[in-house]
Order: sequence, then C-alpha cells, then structure tokens
Amino acid sequence: TQLKNPTIKGGYFIIGDTPPEELFIAEEFDEEAIMMGDTVREFCVKEIQEPFFKCGKELVVTNEADKAEVLAILKRAGDLGLCGVSISEENGGMDLDFKTNTLISSKLSYGFSFATTLGAQTSIGCLPIVYYGNEEQKQKYLPKIASAEYVAAYALTEPNAGSDANSGKTNARLSEDGKYYLINGQKIWITNGGFADVYIVFAKIDTDEKLSAFIVERTFEGFSVGAEEKKFGIKGSSTVQIFFDNCKVPVENLLGERQGGFKMALTILNGGRIKAGAGAIGGAINGLDRAVQYAKERKQFKVPISSFGAIQYKIGDIAMRIFANQAACFRTADLIDKKYNSLRSSGLSDGSAKIKAISEFAIEASIVKVKGSELVCYALDEAMQIHGGMGYSSETGLGMGYRDARITKIYEGTNDINALLAVAELSKRGILTKELDLVGAGKKIPTFLLSQINPFRSKSNDKEQDRIVKGLKYSFLYISGMAGKKLKKKLIDEQEIILNLSTILQEAYVGETALLKVQKLRGLPDSDKNKLAIQKQMVQLYLYEALEKSKKAALEAIASFSTGSEKWRHIKIINRMLKPYDINPKTLRRNIAQALIESGEYVY
Repeated sequence: TQLKNPTIKGGYFIIGDTPPEELFIAEEFDEEAIMMGDTVREFCVKEIQEPFFKCGKELVVTNEADKAEVLAILKRAGDLGLCGVSISEENGGMDLDFKTNTLISSKLSYGFSFATTLGAQTSIGCLPIVYYGNEEQKQKYLPKIASAEYVAAYALTEPNAGSDANSGKTNARLSEDGKYYLINGQKIWITNGGFADVYIVFAKIDTDEKLSAFIVERTFEGFSVGAEEKKFGIKGSSTVQIFFDNCKVPVENLLGERQGGFKMALTILNGGRIKAGAGAIGGAINGLDRAVQYAKERKQFKVPISSFGAIQYKIGDIAMRIFANQAACFRTADLIDKKYNSLRSSGLSDGSAKIKAISEFAIEASIVKVKGSELVCYALDEAMQIHGGMGYSSETGLGMGYRDARITKIYEGTNDINALLAVAELSKRGILTKELDLVGAGKKIPTFLLSQINPFRSKSNDKEQDRIVKGLKYSFLYISGMAGKKLKKKLIDEQEIILNLSTILQEAYVGETALLKVQKLRGLPDSDKNKLAIQKQMVQLYLYEALEKSKKAALEAIASFSTGSEKWRHIKIINRMLKPYDINPKTLRRNIAQALIESGEYVY
C-alpha cells in the first residue's frame, strides 16, 4: 500500500534507493499548476517590476503612504485568489496541493521583497489556522485572509529567543472572570507586522513548559506595534516589533491545544522552509536570466562577453546548481503530497494529515532551505559580477535582489541551525525511534568498499554516477557511525563535525535527485533530446562538485575526532568511497553556458 511505501518516509533517501519513475519532476506539472505559476509571475512583473524595478525605484514601507501602496498590491493579489492558495474552498480559498504551492513560491521571487509580504500571508500567517483552527476560527478568519481583507502575521521570535524559540518569555494568564487570556511580553522581526490585522502569537500560559498559540487581532486592548525596522534588504515588506501589555485575548482564540504551540511552530516552519527554498531558486533563475541577457548584449574587445570562458564558467555553474536544487525542491514537495494522500486514505482528518505529512519530511525541508538560500546568494552575486559596474547601479535592480536574497539564509531558521537539525532529526529517527534502519544500511558498507577495489569495474557513466551517489550516502553513514562510536553523547556538542556531516547529507540528497530526474527524463518518449543532453551534463558537473565538497567535509570531520593509525584508516576508507570522477568540468560548464546563451534564458 501507499502507507508502506518506504520512499515516502522522511530520511529514507540516505538508506535506500528510489526508482526514477517515482520521482516527480517539474515537467509533470499539469496545465492548472502551470497556469497558476504563470499568473503569479505575470502579476509580479506587472505590479512590481514594471512600476518599480524598470523605473529604478524600490518598493518600500517607510511611511503610511508606502504601506497603503503595498496593501493595495496585496489586495489585488487577493482579488486574483493568490492569498488563498492554501485555504480550503469552503473558506474562500483554492486549496492547492503542496507542490503547486511550491511552484507558486518559486514564481513569487519575481516580485522581489513583495514575495515576503505575500509569502507570509499565504504560509506562516494563515496555515496555523488552516491546520489547527477549529471550525469557528476558520470561518471567522480564513475567508478574510484569503481575500486580503485581513493581513496575517506570525509572531514567534523574541529578543532573547530566536532558534531556541521555546525559551520565550511572553506569558499568558487567565483573567479573573475566565473570559480572556492576558498576554504580556514582546515579539521581534514580525513580517507584515506593521499593517497586519491578525497575528498568530506564541506564549506560555502560567508556568507551562511549552508554548501555546493564540489568534490576536490588532484591535485587542493592550496590543501595540513598534516602528518599522531599518533593514539591509526586503524593504518592501513590513518588519516590526509588537508589544503586549495585559493584552486581552478571548479564551476562544486559543489556537489548538494548550502547550501545543511549540510543535505547531515547528510544523509551520518546516513547510515554510520548503517554500523559502523554492522562492530562492526562483530568484536564482531570475538573476541568471538577467545575467545571460546582459552578457549577450555587452561587448568588449568587439565581441559579446558571453563568449569569454570566465563568463561562461559563471553561467554554467549557476545553471547546474539551479537544475539540481530545483529537482530536490519539487521532489520534497511531492513527497509531502504523497504522504498526505496516504494518510487521508487511512482515515486521518485533513488537518492532521497535512501536519503529519509536513513533519515527516523535516530533514528534506531543512536541506532544501539551506541549499536554495546558498544558491540564490551565490547566483545574484555572480549575476552582479557579470554586469560589472552596471551591476552596482540601482538601474539594473540587481542590488535590490542581492540585498533581498541575503535574508533567505536567516529566516525560517538560520542555515546553520537547519544544517544541524537535518542531522539531529535523522539521528533521532535512526537511534531513538528506530524509524530508519541506519545500522542495517551501514552494514552494506563493506560490500560497497569491495566493489571499489575491483580493477575491472565498469567505466560507464551511469554506473559511475550511481557509484558517486552511493559513496556519498555510505560516507555519511560511516563517519556518523565512527564519530558516534568515538564521542558517544559528546558528539551532540561537536557542531563542527555535525555541520561536516550535514554537508555530505545535503549533497547526497540533491545529487541523487538530479540523477534520478535525468534517468526519468531519459525514459520518457517525449523528452526534448537537446535539453536532455545538457541536463545530463548538469548532473555530471553537479556530482563532480558534490564529490569534492563532500570529500573535504569528510576528511575534516575525521581529523576532528580521530588521530594516529585510526585516523589514517578512516581516511583510506573515505578515499575509496569517494574516488575522483574523471570528467572535464571546464568543457561541461562551457557546453551548459552556451546552451543557455543560445536560448537566452533558463529552460531546464
């Protein structure tokens, strides 16, 4: 049955194989999903790029007039149905599946910082009510959020409680008449906070150990909003502090169960991480397209700069990373949909199924967020470099995109925290809950090592790529096992080693996904052969870089927990697992770049 299918189990990728035919790829989006994606992109171009970007202006929220302008754009998005993509039809929304929502998030990047405003409205601002609200709460708030009559915000972070969210000091106590919770405290970095009508607020009731969640309206007595933060980027989104001084919240506005807020926050963040990763990938595509267009037009020494090897290196490298990361992003979104459908078919309610499906893929969500945010920052930096001096001019808009991109490494949990969480969650499922048989997978390592000393092993490209992916997986299992055996419980405090492990884990997931996508495309009769030829080269180049990056991380981890003969034994094993990939990276990058230059944009 679907429920027993191991490929829809979070973290399974590190211990098992996924058949290519089970992978969802972007080419499989139906007409409705493609239409929604195109609608979002066209909306962003019309509402943001044409009136602002192309005129050298920047969308900002520095005063009330600016805020009114942003709210007017948000209202027009609501009129198109774009604020209700995750809300049920009976509550005024469209109830799109998770992967279509992810596609929409990738297109929102064309709206620059407005993507943060609309993203908060459709994700962290409303999903707590969608997933955890009772019928009365849903009927009262969701239709107005879907139409943008209400703007929604999410309030978790405090001055002394960021990644350690459960340590927050904001407190709630029941009023003497039992009709209200009186909330006291403050929250910071609240997206949409300056003009929101509804806030999802997390606070501890009395002396509870864990957070609870509340729906707080702007008009509630004792609630106030601080000034707009002066930010490096995303200046078209509102970010403020909010304050509670015996804020009177009706008892019926407790959201979900008492002390259920911390688990709620984690679920919402996991979904937000995938969408943040998707938005980052969309931003990278946008930046790459602009760089390609400029490189074709700009001439130096009487030829377009797109003909120079140094420029082609940048274009080919960005395109390759986009291809692999986009494949991993949509793979993760589809896994959530498959898990949701399985859980629904087993009798779970809609809300519970969505919560469990998203939580199941917390590991993959963190990977997608980290890799996507690293990609967009790299891509826009290189796009600016390709533009030379023009890249530094506000006229191109690249500076705005560059600044907006940087936040992606920070919000939805910093990249360092997400990298650590991915390994911690995988370890928990392997050691504590026994959901994943990490030990059993590790027992296959000797067989893999023996296959690497065979002088007559196949040199075919397919088997070499499969060998690399397996080597990445077994390297992770080997080093985590050896480090755990040596350090035991102390390993949890060795964050540098865990970050090394996370690097290997990330490359294993993204590298395998890119390979699976090409394998699936190759088996489809209607695949574009010219595109496929470039996509194959993208996979070769990605695996080449993933191998080198993972080997560095592996050797650094080994040097951090072992010495002497033990250290050299580990190094010898890793060198055998992660043997070099004999390709010409220069030629691959040039081939990829030349294909993009010919097409004029990213089409893969």
